[in-house]
Amino acid sequence: MAQTEVKQAFWIWYPGDFEIRLHEKLSVKRKARDVMYPVYWRLDRHYSNVKFRTVYDLPNEETIHITAEGTFSFYLDGRDNYRSGEAEITLPSGKHEITVCVFNDSEIPALLIEGNHMVTDGDWEVTSYQNDWVKAASWTFSSPDDSPSRFRLSVTPAEPIAEERVQNDSLYDFGRETYGYLRFHGLRGSGAIRIYYGESRAEALSSEECYSLDRFNVSEAMSGNGEREYTLKEAKAFRYAWIQADPGVSWEKMSMLYEYVPLAYRGSFESSDDKLNEIYEMSLYTLHLNTREFFLDGIKRDQWVWSGDAYQSFLMNYYSFFDLDVTKRTLIALRGKDPLVKHINTILDYSLYWFVSLYDYYLYTGDWAFIRQYYDRAVTMMDFCLQQRNEEGFLEGRPKDWVFVDWADLNNEGAVSTIQILLVRSLEAMSEFAVRMGNEADSEHYATLATRMREQTIRCFWDEERGGLLHRRVDGVTLRELTKHANMFAMTYGYLTAAQREQVVHHVMLNTEVPNIRTPYMRFHELAVLCESGQHELVLNEIRNYWGGMIALGATTFWEEYDPTLEDDAHYSMYGVTFGKSLCHAWGAGPIYLFGKYFLGVIPTSPGYETYRIQPNLGKLERMKGTVPTGAGDIRMEMDNKVIRVESDCGSGVLILDSQDRPTCDNAEVRATSVNHRYEVTIEPGQAYWVKYRA
Repeated sequence: MAQTEVKQAFWIWYPGDFEIRLHEKLSVKRKARDVMYPVYWRLDRHYSNVKFRTVYDLPNEETIHITAEGTFSFYLDGRDNYRSGEAEITLPSGKHEITVCVFNDSEIPALLIEGNHMVTDGDWEVTSYQNDWVKAASWTFSSPDDSPSRFRLSVTPAEPIAEERVQNDSLYDFGRETYGYLRFHGLRGSGAIRIYYGESRAEALSSEECYSLDRFNVSEAMSGNGEREYTLKEAKAFRYAWIQADPGVSWEKMSMLYEYVPLAYRGSFESSDDKLNEIYEMSLYTLHLNTREFFLDGIKRDQWVWSGDAYQSFLMNYYSFFDLDVTKRTLIALRGKDPLVKHINTILDYSLYWFVSLYDYYLYTGDWAFIRQYYDRAVTMMDFCLQQRNEEGFLEGRPKDWVFVDWADLNNEGAVSTIQILLVRSLEAMSEFAVRMGNEADSEHYATLATRMREQTIRCFWDEERGGLLHRRVDGVTLRELTKHANMFAMTYGYLTAAQREQVVHHVMLNTEVPNIRTPYMRFHELAVLCESGQHELVLNEIRNYWGGMIALGATTFWEEYDPTLEDDAHYSMYGVTFGKSLCHAWGAGPIYLFGKYFLGVIPTSPGYETYRIQPNLGKLERMKGTVPTGAGDIRMEMDNKVIRVESDCGSGVLILDSQDRPTCDNAEVRATSVNHRYEVTIEPGQAYWVKYRA
């Protein structure tokens, strides 16, 4: 059928190249005291030479405008018609094939064709000349002045809340942790300015040890600037800025440009406990600051994309912003390109987190198109991982691999039980993807391997006497080291029997003789498991003490690590660096996920919330209410000790609640379950349900 509808044009490129190039740029931005500190793993590059193609069918001839990032050659029905950086061409009517070759070795080769009906859009294919014609990628870039290489985050002005003189120099306080570009207004004079940034006041005032600083010459900076305004070229993470200037240099005022990703705060949580509400709001702000081109670990020190950190950010995002653009960019950038020679971030467990994150993305969004587009890279990644199994079939780190697990005093030589549990989950994800791809044999292969690995892991690592999974196995012998880590993941993924789960809760999770979890990184998983074990009141107390402890020390965002036994400025040290600790770290925002999934109790049970479960738990709170976002709308609930109100825009849900008496609901059937005093109500979209019960 001839094309007649007016269509929107978008820039197109080879799938993954935009994210990979953006990741490359970001990965060399980190500086320690003004010295570049690049990542220590391979940075993949975009394809410099690609070819696009499509077939059109026009009722009339049409003039199109072509813009390319790079040089291009335009072919109509195989004929070399035009070579340029920009061109207008009149297309003949009828059915024809267009092929455009684009070369660019500095930015991604990208193409924009604008016409009334003939445009670059989702109908185009692209190849990297490796017999790989695939669907071209695009995003929101839709004009010649809005090309992929010009992508920037948003900025908005912000003012300091206070200025004080320290040793005759100005210390500016912006009120809370922030990220952006300092700006001088009315800058005059000749000489140097030195800026010392700090997430804390102590850091900013430590000119010899603060992590971030800037230096510039006023005369050079203001050359040709008639407005006497100067904005620093590089963004920094800070709350405080201590500015020292040579004599004769002055300025009228100081401000900043806050740099951020525009996000809708779709999720919410509010309870009868003001401290928990404050922790929730600070968690949102912490996550937002680290939600940038990608999900970063922290905004001051690393500013890198770590797979283990991102795994948690993804889950928090599903209960807060539900921003899928940052999620997809992060997943694509982490995976990179073939051939694989090292694990993601050089860390064995971080490769496995990528599979689990991909599965979670599908569960929460139902976006099969994204999974399908990157399925081949998942296959080669799994092949790479499976090559590292030992003679028993367990996955082990190679001599140059980093088997991380956690920031703790762990010996990770040999086969580590946590790694095996993560591999099982990854294989289950691949089995699900393969069957959706129509690859029944591959799906069965992954599923069989997952079952075998799960059974073998439990058999070889489970210690009945100690009531949990031991940590590692060397040369066929399981050592008597008990940690929480593998037990947490085995419980989360449902790999233990009811009796084993009960043993783990009492003999591992609540056992003070088992080494404590030190960082929010693994406390994320620890508290989730305790919630799944019904320890909601305990979890709330832990949140009040741990995250509330940071607030009591003046935190405005949550930290990479918190040790309540430390005093004064010792809280800011980490990795042997006086101010090495990140005071705004993504994994510190874990309460977002805990409140959404385990207290509001909302979780999808099929992809994209086609079906879902709501199993709220007050944890001895008097009341709570909140919103959980989905791709098709929101799920809203509020609850006290007598009534639960639920309203949903999507899917078919089941409200599960415990009540001493049979609950009542005017517009839905209340059904008893096989668990004593437990009931359920079906939730359909577009209706409000008031369920009366007795706690």
